[in-house]
Amino acid sequence: MPDAAPRAGVWRLHRQVLWFALGLGVFLGLMAWAERAGLSRGWIGPIFLFLSVMMYAAIGIYARNTDPEEFFVAGRRIPPMYNGMATAADWMSAATFISLAGALYLQGFSGSPSQPGGLAYVLGWTGGFCLVGLLMAPRLRAMRLYTVPDFFAERFGGRWPRVLAAVGAVMCSFMYVVAQIYGVGLIASRLTGVQFEIGILLGLGGMLLCSFLGGMRAITWTQVVQYVVLLVAFLIPVSWLAYKQLGTPLAPMAYGAQLPKIAKLEQALIEDPREQAVRAVYLERARDDAERLHDPAAALQRAREQLDERIRMLKAQGADFTLVMAARRELAALPRDEASARERWTLSMNEALERATPLGGLPRQGQAFAGDPDGTPQERALFNASRLNFMALMFCLMVGTASLPHVLTRFYTTPTVADTRRSVAWSLLFIALLYLSIPALAVLVKFEVMQELVGSSFEDLPNWIAQWARVDPALISVQDVNGDRVLQFGELRLGADMIMLATPELGGLPYVVSGLVAAGGLAAALSTADGLLLTISNALVYDLPSRRAGRTGKARVTENRVILSKFALLAVAMIAAAAAAFKSAEILWLVTASFSLAAATFFPAIVLGLFWRRTTGRAVVVGMLCGVGLTAGYMLWANPSFRAWWGLAPGGLWWGIHPMSAGVFGVPAGFAAIALMSLRRSG
Repeated sequence: MPDAAPRAGVWRLHRQVLWFALGLGVFLGLMAWAERAGLSRGWIGPIFLFLSVMMYAAIGIYARNTDPEEFFVAGRRIPPMYNGMATAADWMSAATFISLAGALYLQGFSGSPSQPGGLAYVLGWTGGFCLVGLLMAPRLRAMRLYTVPDFFAERFGGRWPRVLAAVGAVMCSFMYVVAQIYGVGLIASRLTGVQFEIGILLGLGGMLLCSFLGGMRAITWTQVVQYVVLLVAFLIPVSWLAYKQLGTPLAPMAYGAQLPKIAKLEQALIEDPREQAVRAVYLERARDDAERLHDPAAALQRAREQLDERIRMLKAQGADFTLVMAARRELAALPRDEASARERWTLSMNEALERATPLGGLPRQGQAFAGDPDGTPQERALFNASRLNFMALMFCLMVGTASLPHVLTRFYTTPTVADTRRSVAWSLLFIALLYLSIPALAVLVKFEVMQELVGSSFEDLPNWIAQWARVDPALISVQDVNGDRVLQFGELRLGADMIMLATPELGGLPYVVSGLVAAGGLAAALSTADGLLLTISNALVYDLPSRRAGRTGKARVTENRVILSKFALLAVAMIAAAAAAFKSAEILWLVTASFSLAAATFFPAIVLGLFWRRTTGRAVVVGMLCGVGLTAGYMLWANPSFRAWWGLAPGGLWWGIHPMSAGVFGVPAGFAAIALMSLRRSG
């Protein structure tokens, strides 16, 4: 796509984007016709994946360059509207497209005792862009920087502020990019049927061709195209569900009519004897896990002896070979040692206790926060903890948005400071087009599940449930707990990453729409991953090494570093892909943790550096170390898996704050440390 020249170039860009949108519509029509004519689903998915990756790669190849100004900041010539569109695509990552509706489905608008509310994500991320527009972006753009660590070198001088900023950028961006690559693997494996790890590599090809060859210039125009794809991919299924249930495609305006219906269905499920039987089974399982946790070593030894005895009996009875192998697999799946057993049984007990509650731990419709502000002391404590976690999460997401290096760098690409402000406004508009529909999707999917899926015979369950379970069992699981061969609500477990991806099949749409949704999720993940990989590679190659050359030498060294940055980008992408293959956590948890770390690392230093002249470089170093140290330390200390591994009792929370919102402690600590050190230094 060509560069954005003033006026005439902008109108040319308008025409090109319009032609692309029309071409996308024609392609979808042709694919729908081909499916009706008999095109196999085995071909539809790979076609969407191949064309998506090739389209993004073609833009990267066309925009390839080694000029530092083009590679790092796209020549500072991107018009505000298109920079806003690219920022929206960069921002609406896999966490937004794939997981946010799932968070609202599972956590409700305000949250449950174990999880802060999904609406905190919408409010926090949107409010963060207001902070970016009012406080950060215009002032940073006026300094004509290449990277966020450039600000630390320019404002504070010395080596350590810049080095810490570069390390912080790598740390935060790496956690974020692992989540995006996990989303890429999830979608690519579902589209093609290949293993998850192979799916990661397939999606990684287009990502690398774009960012490796063209840097920020290629990434910007790829993100413009990706925004169009993900917007269409999101609005079609949510509009269809709204039309199917309410007779209108205007989901954001009409979905409120489903809320009273959901409340009635929830009450019926709570009173249903079959649902009560399911909850009783889970309660018994929780008691069994609690009994094992009294002496994990002895319980583990008993389990091994029982399985060894069962295998011997099966062999002595001449049982079928498959039964013997099943018993052997069960034996091999036991925890390796006491620490692993304690961790697994603690998690199992907590999950069983949650599923033993009405609606499997999901908040009820109309519930503001967990607990009751006018109830018993326990209910009041639960209400206060739920409300506090909601506010803490929203705070971390808001200041984290205003601190993420790959988001701030996007606003270096506009021609003027005024254009930067306009670009932020465009970003908010383009993000709102999607965010207004996300709560509607969560409500419509919940009604569809309760009304259409629950109560189905296990023999009549749709095929997509088994297909997604093969991709990753954590995405969806069904289990006939009470043995009646009918699916109860408590027997269905949906992961947050599942809600959006399964919406077309849940609503009975053609498989072409499922392919489009997967392509939209791929666009969301790739658009963010491209920017994150560029941020990491620039930090490693451009920011960390010392720059001592003069004006001419600096230009020569910078051009060399463009080439080195490309190879660093390739290496980081492969390492992140390897980390994503472990499936260590949900996308939303990884993203939220990276926001807390970014907030504690950057926000106090950037704000005080911009608005308080007495801020010193030494104070910034101390403040960044205090903020990120406290945040990372609390994340580990309060993490249930970490505590179970070390044999610590469950808990460790300060005022009930969940680990992923640890930035609520790190940010004030950073501000306090920088202020005190600066005052002491100046005094």
